[in-house]
Amino acid sequence: MAKNDLLVVGELNVDLILNGIQGFPQIGKEIVANDLTLTLGSSSAIMAANAAALGLSTGFAGMVGNDQFGDYILETLEERNVSTAFVRRSDSYQTGVTVVMNYDEDRANVTYCGAMEAMTSLDIPWFEMANYRHFHLSNFFLQKGLHQEITAIFKKVKSLGLTTSLDLQWDPADVWNFDYKECLPYVDVFMPNEAEILRLAQEDSVEDALKQVEPFANTIALKMGSKGSLGIKNGNRIQASAFKADVYVDSIGAGDSFNSGFIAKYLQGAELGDCLLNGNLMGAINTTMAGGTEAFKDKKALQTKIEQLQHSKTTS
Repeated sequence: MAKNDLLVVGELNVDLILNGIQGFPQIGKEIVANDLTLTLGSSSAIMAANAAALGLSTGFAGMVGNDQFGDYILETLEERNVSTAFVRRSDSYQTGVTVVMNYDEDRANVTYCGAMEAMTSLDIPWFEMANYRHFHLSNFFLQKGLHQEITAIFKKVKSLGLTTSLDLQWDPADVWNFDYKECLPYVDVFMPNEAEILRLAQEDSVEDALKQVEPFANTIALKMGSKGSLGIKNGNRIQASAFKADVYVDSIGAGDSFNSGFIAKYLQGAELGDCLLNGNLMGAINTTMAGGTEAFKDKKALQTKIEQLQHSKTTS
């Protein structure tokens, strides 16, 4: 029987996105936003939904509360063809929420973690793992129940024959308590951005940070925003330039969309450069609509955007 492509393990929350904000928040004062969007949030869910939109058979393991936001997340994931069979519902914790205050290409986020902090390795569907080809984990620092077990998790997944990827995301506490020397040998693709790898390695330059991390990593896919992305494998480096969409709304979830595009090509056995380019392409498409998944919702429109961006890149 054919295996499913991708199992994503991670946090689940809704995003409340505020756009057109008149000024910056100040204690004791009220400001106004001109636009509000409620959408599927969390880096893990965005990656899963967009991977499914790209044709990967995708399952999700996570935790939500028994509340309306939990209902919304499960319904939205199912609508995007992501299996929620392994999403647990908690009576003790509410579903996570992130309030996103969006300012052009920058933003400020406030997250209530809720159920995402309660998930442990016991909530990972180990007995179903052999039915998947690839395991992806995102937003490690928000998932406190996985902190002590992260290396053991990746080691066990590898022993079951899956390929693996990890996107740490930002540490809100700015402590960066992740033993990359111990864990990354069991991670096939490590997917940080420039700011994250700088803080993880405690270095002042990206080059110095890469020198610290590279000896312990199998493949690094470094996200560099408008500069594209950099791939490092077996001492070889490949840089892929960015795509630029004609319409820009926000960059929420662009890195997660990069992940989905990269892994979609990776599972096809593509070369590293092609994986990077496909990641860059999906990151650019992500920015054309609000939130992390709206640009991938309509598959026909998605294919049109893919063709337009690919054409514009080859003719520029």
